[in-house]
Amino acid sequence: MRLVADGVTLGYGGKDQRAVVDAVSLEIPDRATTVIVGPNGCGKSTLLRGMARLLHPTHGAVLLDGKAVHQQPTKEVAKVLGLMPQSPIAPEGITVVDLVGRGRAPHRGPLSRWSTADDEAVAEALALTSTLELADRVVDELSGGQRQRVWVAMALAQQTDLLLLDEPTTFLDVAHQLDLLDLLHSLRQSRGTTVVMVLHDLNLAARYADRLVALRDGRVVAEGTPAEVVTEERVREVFGLDCRVVPDPVAGTPLVVPMGRHHRVPSDTPEPQLALDGSEA
Repeated sequence: MRLVADGVTLGYGGKDQRAVVDAVSLEIPDRATTVIVGPNGCGKSTLLRGMARLLHPTHGAVLLDGKAVHQQPTKEVAKVLGLMPQSPIAPEGITVVDLVGRGRAPHRGPLSRWSTADDEAVAEALALTSTLELADRVVDELSGGQRQRVWVAMALAQQTDLLLLDEPTTFLDVAHQLDLLDLLHSLRQSRGTTVVMVLHDLNLAARYADRLVALRDGRVVAEGTPAEVVTEERVREVFGLDCRVVPDPVAGTPLVVPMGRHHRVPSDTPEPQLALDGSEA
């Protein structure tokens, strides 16, 4: 396992900071897709930021290839670990092709010239994310979904073996969500890319993950295959949500059907029977 969190505690606010992630140990399987899920504020993004070297743990360590990631040079880490953070901000006035080109920075020396390999990497990233036609547009002028795909393209242009993405489907419509997740799945299959994602949609997470990690209150509640993690009892424990879990008719993975307050049937009340015309009998 190239990426490991060993008893990591993370938080914000200096010396007296409150722990958002509390003593989490996690091994990221190589050449697989790991998806981190959990309710809002449970520490998903904080954990990802810690593994990406953006937050320094107060306790424990994140190990990359057996060495503490926070003790390795930034540029060396960036050659093997790509990151798409949550709500990134682009420099004012920058074009799409220039932003995506910044993903090549870890592979270039201070005096090296832009190369054919850099051109090819940027063009491939734009094509894979269906943003090639946006290359000359200013990033600030794009829609939220277009910008999101451009940021993914920048991460892909790094051409790293490890890819960390924080809510990459935000702002994307359903079709583009599936396109992106299919792309990440194909990278894992064709290139052996290790993917770690934070996703809010539990059903998409279950469909695309090789391994799910469920967090609540800064701690790992469950981890394993989607079938092992996504059960009615576990969803209730992690999300406080009553649901039914049925097989996804497309992928065969667990599919969560939320109940909601207005659709619950008391256990001692028989369900209404419908007449042939659809009215209650």
